Amino acid sequence: MKSNSDRDQVIPQLLEEHGGMVYSLGRRMCSDPHEAEDLVQETFLQAYRAWDQFEGRSNVKTWLYTIAARTCQRMHRRRVGQPKRMQSLDDLLPFGEANLGFLDPNGKSPLDEQIRREGKERIEEAIVSLPVDFRVPLILKDILGLSVKEVAEITDLKEATVKTRVHRARLKLRQALDVVLPKKKVPPAAYPMQVCMDLLRLKQDALDRGERSCPQLDAIVCQRCETLFTTLDCTVDVCQEIGQGRMPKELRDRILLHFRESA
Repeated sequence: MKSNSDRDQVIPQLLEEHGGMVYSLGRRMCSDPHEAEDLVQETFLQAYRAWDQFEGRSNVKTWLYTIAARTCQRMHRRRVGQPKRMQSLDDLLPFGEANLGFLDPNGKSPLDEQIRREGKERIEEAIVSLPVDFRVPLILKDILGLSVKEVAEITDLKEATVKTRVHRARLKLRQALDVVLPKKKVPPAAYPMQVCMDLLRLKQDALDRGERSCPQLDAIVCQRCETLFTTLDCTVDVCQEIGQGRMPKELRDRILLHFRESA
């Protein structure tokens, strides 16, 4: 049986290590920063109260984020007017367009920096607009940096379902980024559509593994796919940047005070 002394050591440590990322989860699920703080507080207080129910069958981090995800979805049910459906895959793909948004990943000019700032704003707005069933896996995977397996455990979904939802959500974010990018004319796809879809799947799988470069792709992708993949890389980079946010010190102190009062 777990002791209170174990709980009083482990849960504050989880707050120090993961409080910022849970806060990032809250900010992307709740439009109001105060609601995001409520989510963080409720997550850690639930973990504190339920410590004796943690059986150790999963990683303690996975257990914590399961509480956070369920708290998110419970709070989300109180909200109205949120999108319920994701666009079809055909609507998210730009394969039929003559001009694609171009992003120079190495550009250093003031214009490049402005485009990146505007692109980040568009991506953040797009994250909040995702249907919740796609938003939660995307946040857990690309913003908080969890593995597909961990996200599947937390959301109680099959790994294949997690990947499908994350991949579709990334394409939605890429579409939002594309709006602010300068356009350039690109040649038609060099391969039949099914080959392009297979290459896109390989690229998404590489991103799932945290890889930007994929030897299977680098030598064969055409200019159209390369342009698309560069903007996908950018969306994942922005998500990772968002995940590095910090929890407000006042919130941290308030939660620690609750721990002491509950001991």
